[in-house]
Amino acid sequence: MHSSRFDRLLVTFSYADGAREQQDVRSGDFGTHWRAGGQLAFRAPHRDVPLTGVTMRFDKVASADLLRMRLVGRGEESTQTTGLATSIGAALVLLLAGAIYNASLAVAVRRQFSAWQAAWAACMIAWGACWSQLHLFFFPGMAGALSAQICTGLSCLAIALATLSAVTALDAGSVSPWLRRTALGLTAIVVALGVPLSMMRSGPIAALGAVLGLVVLANLVAVACCIGQAWRRGSPEARSFAGAWAVPMVVLASTEFFDADRMFWGGGSQILVLFAAAWQTLWLSVAASRSHARLRIERDMARRAEAQAQELARRDALTGLPNRRGFIEKVGSVLEKARERGDVVALLLIDVDWFKSINDIYGHDAGDVVLAAIARRIAPHEDRNCAVARLGGEEFAVMVAGLEGFALVRFGDALRQQIAACDHGDIVGHRKVTVSIGIAEASNGADFRSLYRLADEALYEAKRQGRDQVAIRLLEEKASMEAL
Repeated sequence: MHSSRFDRLLVTFSYADGAREQQDVRSGDFGTHWRAGGQLAFRAPHRDVPLTGVTMRFDKVASADLLRMRLVGRGEESTQTTGLATSIGAALVLLLAGAIYNASLAVAVRRQFSAWQAAWAACMIAWGACWSQLHLFFFPGMAGALSAQICTGLSCLAIALATLSAVTALDAGSVSPWLRRTALGLTAIVVALGVPLSMMRSGPIAALGAVLGLVVLANLVAVACCIGQAWRRGSPEARSFAGAWAVPMVVLASTEFFDADRMFWGGGSQILVLFAAAWQTLWLSVAASRSHARLRIERDMARRAEAQAQELARRDALTGLPNRRGFIEKVGSVLEKARERGDVVALLLIDVDWFKSINDIYGHDAGDVVLAAIARRIAPHEDRNCAVARLGGEEFAVMVAGLEGFALVRFGDALRQQIAACDHGDIVGHRKVTVSIGIAEASNGADFRSLYRLADEALYEAKRQGRDQVAIRLLEEKASMEAL
């Protein structure tokens, strides 16, 4: 028989020879008679004479309408119990996975919906464990009426949490305020009816349960209307909820119109509800995962776009070389590493000779092509010990660490010759494009401003000496001259 609210149950087995065998359970002590699936099993003792009757006596039963009893053949009971326990265990494991996942998601992304969903799944786990009597492994004293009362309260709480998770997840603009208030109001009525019903041990339990069933149906209809309206208004959350709520709604609604209590070895509608709840939490977990993954992809794309924008802000649009801002940031790293290693650092300022005349004679487009060609000769030198840039106009810069004296001059002169070797014949005819280079060398950890000022002086010296050549200044030498 299915467990219900009573104080004591006495089962008497009558035999053809007039003998009687009695077995009994009490609220708070089911002994070895309880089975998974909220059932009590009484085995008729084997005798050589036929069993002629079974008599059941209840003390203070809450409602005769809540009693469900079955007769099964010997040996069938263990098979049915195993099937029920397996089914219930599978549903509870799925619900537990959904509860843990949604709780983790609520903490990670701080979503109110995930928190409600986790609370609902946890409530369904508690209800399933209490209804199926699995909790009696740990709390045998809760057997009977107390467990039945707790189940009633948990079922009403689960309905309230499920409604709140659905209504709060839908955008405010996608659901009419009156429809949202209707769904929440019906939820409040479910809770208001569930509280006294869960505390009752006798009285009009069946009648109050019927009223509660009608209110639950109305609540389901209101939630369905909220989801449908939000779907029509383009809410993506509504599509997820439509798939998640479809099965539980059909199951809960159908149990009000046909008797499912004989299904699933007597587990009936409760088994259906458990698996419908597992379906809902898994569906919504997958939907939340997809939504979170989509948001994460959008976030990563936004970060990449921001990084690209920042990189573009540090690059010259014409030549692709770092601009002054990007160059100064890279120079700081080169100077710091050179200072740690004790290396000499040098700044080369490169200026195109007679560049204004190129723009005036051949046009600014030709000047841009010349600058891009020069940049292609400078760009390969960029690495962690060398920074290159177009500072603006026709001026380029190279900061290099580890070169000094004659090697540094050779590097600058080789760079000058490479640039001069560029063929611009299709742009400026047979005109040769040359550059002047000013080099500032320092070995005592100089700062960028000092190097730039000194390199600029060396550049003007190269210009005064006839252009298309390299001039070098030492920072220590300059300091000594100023001291004198």
